[in-house]
Amino acid sequence: MEPSTAILENDIARSLMDKIDNRTAIITVVGVGYVGLPLAIYFAEDGFSVRGFDVSPVIVDTLNGGTSHIKDVLSDRVKAVVDSGNFRATSDESILKDTDIVFICVPTPFTKNKTPDITYIENATGTIAKYLHPGMLIILESTTYPGTTIEIVKPPLDAKGLTEGKDYFLVFSPERVDPGNLVYTIANTPKVVGGLSEVSTDLCCRLYARIVGEDKVVPVSSPTVAEMVKLLENTFRAVNIALIFELTFLCHRMDINIWEVIKAASTKPFGFMPFYPSPGVGGHCIPVDPYYLYWKAREYDFHTRFIELAAETNLRMPDWVDQRVTRILNRDGKSIRDAKILALGVTFKPDCDDARNSPALRVIELLLHHNADVSYNDPYVPHIEVGVPKGDYTPVLGKPVKLDSIDITDKAIENADLVLCLVNHSDYDWKRIIGKSAVFFDTRGVSIAFPEFSDKAYLL
Repeated sequence: MEPSTAILENDIARSLMDKIDNRTAIITVVGVGYVGLPLAIYFAEDGFSVRGFDVSPVIVDTLNGGTSHIKDVLSDRVKAVVDSGNFRATSDESILKDTDIVFICVPTPFTKNKTPDITYIENATGTIAKYLHPGMLIILESTTYPGTTIEIVKPPLDAKGLTEGKDYFLVFSPERVDPGNLVYTIANTPKVVGGLSEVSTDLCCRLYARIVGEDKVVPVSSPTVAEMVKLLENTFRAVNIALIFELTFLCHRMDINIWEVIKAASTKPFGFMPFYPSPGVGGHCIPVDPYYLYWKAREYDFHTRFIELAAETNLRMPDWVDQRVTRILNRDGKSIRDAKILALGVTFKPDCDDARNSPALRVIELLLHHNADVSYNDPYVPHIEVGVPKGDYTPVLGKPVKLDSIDITDKAIENADLVLCLVNHSDYDWKRIIGKSAVFFDTRGVSIAFPEFSDKAYLL
């Protein structure tokens, strides 16, 4: 990649460019979770000296022992970069003194009132500001509302007397991590880069090109554009998922098989992208990002009615699943109270160990609220706790309930009044499970492949 005029005309930027090119730049990743750890490992594997900063001593010790706490990152990869000396984890913020490049990869939840909670970003920025020095490149990857980089991150840095684009460099580049996706990783997913200045954008593009390639770096005109890019990507999904959920409600009322409708519509080679029914939306992005967008829109006296309606529709789905379970049991003359229900899967998507904001947990909580006798199995999550109050969530249970994953034995299946598919993990032997079930409620479409069980398998 040829250096830009903006870099060549700035001695500090040119020095950092040289460090990036010869891999002598020291990188610190603040927050080594689902976003930060893969990023840290890729750069360490490329030969950079990388430090993973985290406030959790358990995570720090685990990583330094060569073990990964993230399913998408194999422990063998962590051990290799730890043994090579290219990576170490720490809770010592003073490492920022000699850091050249800082990635901010911290959580960005929202409050009970659906307003953004950017406390983690503010805390990370404050820590970085204490050690800000000429030649430092700061890259925010945490998903947030448009304007965060300029309005929240930049002022504490400027207060140190340095000038962005001249002395230090600030960029927003949205993370595009998809937990459990083995096809698209950081290494082959295009990277959007929006710096406050041309030189910041150019330096960051040069850095990311090390792991994704020059052809997959996408510069945009500002951090605000890059922030909006991330929200558009996930709001697009949220809105289309909500459309399918609403059609699922309607098709159930009309006695139409929504799965058959989607399958047939998917044969159109243009102008259609299939989305599918499920117990709801989960993870850290899709349930959260629309709220960031319409919260920010109110600052401009603009009401994002379409987006708000989609978010409301998505929130309804766990309740609707709960209602369907009640009705299915009633058809067999059984009450939800004391009914034995075996729930399969508690993560927010299949074949991953991430249960953040999982709709499956909400469904289980609602069933317990109705005094159902609920057990669960998930090969990736050995323990759960539902009914836990937190900043953005008020539980319906009087107190938290802890459950342990049970084995899916023939006896466990046969003893259940209803087996509830919440997540379609590929580990499950669905033919055996459905065949042994007295009643099977399918929220993921797994029973479609087994029409011989249509008499006892109910589709969402």
